[in-house]
Amino acid sequence: MEKAQEKQMKNIEEINKASVKKILTTKKIPEFFAGDTVKVGVRIVEGKRERIQYFEGVCIAKKNRDINSSFTVRKISFGEGVERTFALYSPIVGSIKVIRSGQVRRAKLYYLRDRKGKSARISEKIKKKIGIDISEQVVEDKVIKKESKKENFIKDKNAPEAELKKEELKTEKK
Repeated sequence: MEKAQEKQMKNIEEINKASVKKILTTKKIPEFFAGDTVKVGVRIVEGKRERIQYFEGVCIAKKNRDINSSFTVRKISFGEGVERTFALYSPIVGSIKVIRSGQVRRAKLYYLRDRKGKSARISEKIKKKIGIDISEQVVEDKVIKKESKKENFIKDKNAPEAELKKEELKTEKK
């Protein structure tokens, strides 16, 4: 009896994982955690028309349970705290955009419900940059462009200024 139930549970889990993979092929979901400020595009149907309304706030909780995954977003609207729980893989959720990453020590930030103003702030997480610094590449590109301009200047031999520049370059090389 127990083996049959285990087998059935595995089948349900496999179906859920397959449906999650299918959804992820069409929809891009960014990696975000509790404490991050997110902007959720919610599809709203009004009669025959459909529009997207954005709900921006702090993610205070996230549940990772395959197809049943959900997250809760909290914002202050006209002085009143508003929380909304979204199913992560729901067709109602049109898009999710991470505005800023928050540095928190907890997985669930329910304590923010009791706080207002400055005490409800979350410090921003500074992400480490991996790879080559962009400013170095730009400097290298400028140097390369300057060198190519000097070469082009020498190619125009008819101009009297080109002769002077050519001599200056020879003295620099020595």
